[in-house]
Amino acid sequence: MWWVGSWRPAVAMATALLVFSSLFVVVAAGWPGGAAHAVTATAPATTVPGHEPAVSGRHSDPDTVITNDIRLELDQLGILHGEESLRFEGPAPETFTRALTATMLYDTDHDRRFEINGVTAVDSGGSTLQVETEETDGALLVRIPTEGARGVRLSYRVSGTVGEVAQGVQLEWRAVGAYSHDVRSTDVTVTAPQPPEALSCLAGEPRSAMYCTASDMGGDAVVAHFLQADMTPSDRLDIVVNYPPGTAEGEPLLNRRWSLASAFQVTPATASVFGLLLLVLVGGLIALIRLRGRDERALRSEAAEGDHAPVARGEHGQMRFAPPDDVHPGQIGTLVDERVDIADLTGTVLDLAVRGHLRVEELPHEHFTSVDWRLVRLDGPAEETLLSSEWLLLDALFGERRSVRLSELGSPRHSDDFPARVDRVREELYRDMVRLKWFSRSPSRVRGTWTTVGMALTAVGVVLTGVLAVFTNAAFTGLAVIIAGAAVTAGAQYMPAKTRLGSSVYAHTMGFRDYLLSPRAQSAPPGERVELYSRYLPYAVIFDDVDRWANILAAAAIADLSPEELDGDGLHWYTGPREWRIEDFADSISTFVVTLTGLITNTRRVRLLNQLQRSR
Repeated sequence: MWWVGSWRPAVAMATALLVFSSLFVVVAAGWPGGAAHAVTATAPATTVPGHEPAVSGRHSDPDTVITNDIRLELDQLGILHGEESLRFEGPAPETFTRALTATMLYDTDHDRRFEINGVTAVDSGGSTLQVETEETDGALLVRIPTEGARGVRLSYRVSGTVGEVAQGVQLEWRAVGAYSHDVRSTDVTVTAPQPPEALSCLAGEPRSAMYCTASDMGGDAVVAHFLQADMTPSDRLDIVVNYPPGTAEGEPLLNRRWSLASAFQVTPATASVFGLLLLVLVGGLIALIRLRGRDERALRSEAAEGDHAPVARGEHGQMRFAPPDDVHPGQIGTLVDERVDIADLTGTVLDLAVRGHLRVEELPHEHFTSVDWRLVRLDGPAEETLLSSEWLLLDALFGERRSVRLSELGSPRHSDDFPARVDRVREELYRDMVRLKWFSRSPSRVRGTWTTVGMALTAVGVVLTGVLAVFTNAAFTGLAVIIAGAAVTAGAQYMPAKTRLGSSVYAHTMGFRDYLLSPRAQSAPPGERVELYSRYLPYAVIFDDVDRWANILAAAAIADLSPEELDGDGLHWYTGPREWRIEDFADSISTFVVTLTGLITNTRRVRLLNQLQRSR
C-alpha cells in the first residue's frame, strides 16, 4: 500500500457527518411546516394559563371575611392602571400576599410578558405600607403587611395587556394570579376610552376552563364587570375584553420560548450570517490549501526523466542500479504520500537485505501453517554508506544481537522497546524530508499543527453554538464555525507542502513508478536480471506491486541461475529450508512482507493501548 489512513481524517469525517446531519435536522425544523406557527388568540378566548405562582396559600381565619374590589382603567397609550381595595371583616392576617402575573403562555413558541411597575399600598387611614415584591415562577409576589388593618388599597401599572385583533383591540390580563388567603368575593371593573364590545373570563384552578361566577357590561354597557366568588389561594381569574379599533395603542410583549428549533431558527438574517461565515472560513481554507498545501509540481516533462530503466554502466561495463535522484524505498514512500507508513519500513527492510546488510532466512516449517524467518545482520558492502534512518531500523531489528527471529520482534521478552525504536525510524525519515530540502517543515508536524487548529476551531464552534443557543435564536450561525473546524481537520492532510526540489524529485519518482509497472521493466539482459530485479523488489513493495515482481524475479532466477545456485537458496539475500525451492519464492516473500507489516502494526497498537491504560 502507498499509504495507511490516519485516525485524524476519520475523526474529522465523523465530525463532519455529525454536523451535516444536525444541520439537516435544524433546517427541516425551520422549514415551513417543520414547526408549529403562532396562533393569535381571538375574543372571547383567553390565553393558555401559565404556571401557578409560588404563593404559600392558607385558609383565612373563620371569623375573618376578605373581599377585594379591583378597579382597572385602560388609557389611550395601552397602560392598565390597577387599584385594588382589600377589606378585612375580622382579624386581618399578619401579611397578605397578592400575585400579579408577569409572564403567561402565549402560543407554542412564545411567552407573553407583562411589565408591572408603580406598586404601592396604603392602609385605610392613608398611611403608606412597606410592601415587599419578589418575582418568581412568572409572577410578581406583592407582600403587604396587613396586621390590625381594616383595609388596604394596592396600586400598580401594567404594560403589555393590549393587542390588536381582527375585530379591533383586545385587553387580556390575569386579574388575579393568586391570593395567600381565601377571598370571599373578587369584583373586577374595567373602564376604557370606549365602551367594550365583548368580554370573557375564566376562573378556578390554573388549568381549568370554567367561566367566572358572573360577567356583564354594566347598566349602560360602558364598563366590563366580572365577579368571582369564594376564591381559594390556588385559584386565578383571567379576563378578556374586546374594544373598537383605536381604543388604545399597544401590542403584546412576547419572548420567544427556548427550544432546539427556536435556538437554531433559520431566518434571512441567520442564513445570511451563516453563509457569509461559511464562505469566509471554508473559502479561506480552500485558498490556504491551494497556496500552503499545494505541491510546487514540476512539469509533466520532468516525470519522463524517471520513466526509464534505473541503471547505469560501471567502469567495467557492468550494469548498476541507479534509482532517480538516488531515492531509497522508505524515502519514496514518505515523499509520495507525505507520511511514513508501515509499507515504507517493510520496503526498507527488503532493500537492506538486497543490498547485503542483512539476510532473510526462511526457517523449516515446524507445523503445517507455521512460518517463521530468521534475520541475520551482515556487514554489508564497505563502500556503501547507510542513511541514518537505515541505521536506526537495523538497530530496531537487532539491537546488540547478530540474528533474531521475526516472531521474537514483537515479544517483550526479547525487545520491549521495539515500538519506540520503530517510532525513531519514522521520525528520522521525516527529518530526511527536511534535510534533503524536499519539504520546508516535517510533514508530520505540519499535519499535527493543522489538525490541532482544526479541532480547536471545532471546539470553539461547539461552545459558540451552545452559547448562542442558550442566549439567542442565532445558534444556526455557529454551525458554520463547526463545519469550518471539521474542514480544517480533514484538510490538515493536504497542508504539507513540497518544495520545488521535492516536487521535481516527486515527478521523477512517478516516472520511475510508471516504468516499474510497465512491461518495459522486464527487458533487462540475462545474467543481470536477478541482481537488478532484486533491487526493484523493495520499490515494488512501496508501489503495491510486490506479488508481480516476486514472480518476475523467481522466473529470472530459474532461467539465469545454475542448478547448484538454485539448490536450497538461490538468492544471496533470501534463503529457504531444505525442502524449499526458488519456485516458492513468490509466495514466501509475499508472506514475509505481510507478516512483517502485521507485526510492526500490532506492536504499535499494543504500545498505544498500554499508553492509554497507563494514562488512566
